[in-house]
Amino acid sequence: MLSPFKRALRSVPGVMPGTRSLHRHLLIWLLLPQLVLWLAAAFVTYNVAERYANKAIDASLMTATRALARQVKPLGNGLFIDFPRAAQDIIEADPDDRAYYMVSTPPGQFILGNKQLPGPPPMHDPELDEPYFYDGTLGVGRDALAVRVSALYLAYGDAGNPQRMLVQIARSRASREQLAGQILVDTALPLSALIALMSVIVWGGIRAGLAPLWRMRVLVEGRAPNDLAPIELDAAPEEVRALAKAINTLLAEVQESVSAQKRFISDAAHQLRTPLAGLKSQTELALNETDDPALQARLRLVNQSAARSAHLVNQLLTLARAEPDSAAEQGKTRCDIRKLAADLCAELVPRAIATGVDLGFGFGNGEEDAGAPPMHVMGHPLLLREALTNLIDNAIRYAGRGKAVTVGVEAQGAHVVVIVEDNGPGLADADRERVFQRFVRATYDGNGCGLGLAIAREIVNRHAGTVVLEAAKPQGVRAVVRLPRAKGA
Repeated sequence: MLSPFKRALRSVPGVMPGTRSLHRHLLIWLLLPQLVLWLAAAFVTYNVAERYANKAIDASLMTATRALARQVKPLGNGLFIDFPRAAQDIIEADPDDRAYYMVSTPPGQFILGNKQLPGPPPMHDPELDEPYFYDGTLGVGRDALAVRVSALYLAYGDAGNPQRMLVQIARSRASREQLAGQILVDTALPLSALIALMSVIVWGGIRAGLAPLWRMRVLVEGRAPNDLAPIELDAAPEEVRALAKAINTLLAEVQESVSAQKRFISDAAHQLRTPLAGLKSQTELALNETDDPALQARLRLVNQSAARSAHLVNQLLTLARAEPDSAAEQGKTRCDIRKLAADLCAELVPRAIATGVDLGFGFGNGEEDAGAPPMHVMGHPLLLREALTNLIDNAIRYAGRGKAVTVGVEAQGAHVVVIVEDNGPGLADADRERVFQRFVRATYDGNGCGLGLAIAREIVNRHAGTVVLEAAKPQGVRAVVRLPRAKGA
């Protein structure tokens, strides 16, 4: 059963069951930009690292290219190449980062080195003695190697027959990518740790910021359906306090409405008791003063209706007293529920005899009356007496003539259990919970009004206990009341 507060929340537009978590929503929208920034930083870092790696490699290639160019000396209209084997070994010494070279003149006509080196991009009039850098591929197919190439154009020959020479040196781009990757790793690891730390801080901040909402949820979910006391969140942030104030205003309005209904029921019941009692007395007097059978039959019906109405009024007054506000005004005392049940059974014996029911009081643990220890609970003796009266009276009414009703009290751990059992016709499974609703009756035999079990449950709930109906064996109904045992009992 939903509390008035929860029903009111469901009626607010936009507050629907299944709405996604605010905590998850904030977390996603705060962490997602961090992830995007991390990816953007990684991309920028890699490109910057690659650019600086290119600069370092280009500087090395330029130095090697000029050194190789110095080994090719013009001699008249020809070239003198002074490139000993030792120099070649130095250039090609590193097997993981081999250097490839080629000298051609005119450019494109192989003279020395590796003729598979890719040529520079087509240029109309390249500048002399100025290095050019570009990426290319050495070889073809599966063995193709991506390289970084430095190209240097040099002039030689005399003024009447000027010529150009192209000197190229290349290195694998793997070293450049390895260097860029290493820089990326060295940068990304601390950045990732920083992002993870920021994520933890964001998660903790969101959790701390939403803690007042969580406390408000606990306060509301832990309430009884008819607990309309204000929510106390004075230490919460301003936004949550505003929400709590709005909820408290709603609760106050609901409380006023419920209180008005209670006052009306109580006042109406009080006003009806006197005239109903007078009507019942007058019909009884009229029955004694007339001998007309037809008139007596009508007067008996009037008397029964008046008795039933008086019983309903008394039940309504009891229900009003059992409500939380009324129950809270009555102080709880330590009372012996076993003695209360035994005394009540003694008082109800005449009623049981009148209806042909055998009412007995026994103990679930087999102890005798004289040696039975008390079973103390903290509660309102008058309300507990009313709850047990309703349960026993209900069993007497509906067990049927010739049946038996047994009342027992026993201790079960930290609880005291009161059992009211009959061997009557019993109840259908679907009716055992339904009959605890107000004005609901499983049968229309007798003159009950459908409030007895509702009152019993209301009173037991006010005492932090439970009451349920179970099937008795071999037949009948077993009402089980479980109440917390008083400390030291």
